[in-house]
Amino acid sequence: MNPLNPKKLLLTKWTAVKPVAKQKHFLVSRVIQPDLPTDPIELVEIEAVFSKATQIMPWRALQDEGVWKQGWV
Repeated sequence: MNPLNPKKLLLTKWTAVKPVAKQKHFLVSRVIQPDLPTDPIELVEIEAVFSKATQIMPWRALQDEGVWKQGWV
């Protein structure tokens, strides 16, 4: 997998390897900026395409290929 850059994650598409409650396809709807501009980006908000439910998670969790696949598969 190509290394992810948190600044370029906005509006990227992701597929959950093990969907729960029909939640399979997600979109990064927001990259959460840290309080101090010198701090690194740690969190993103993802939105389920089916239900529009959102959750905040560490962006590095998207690198776990056992949980997430990039794109809509």
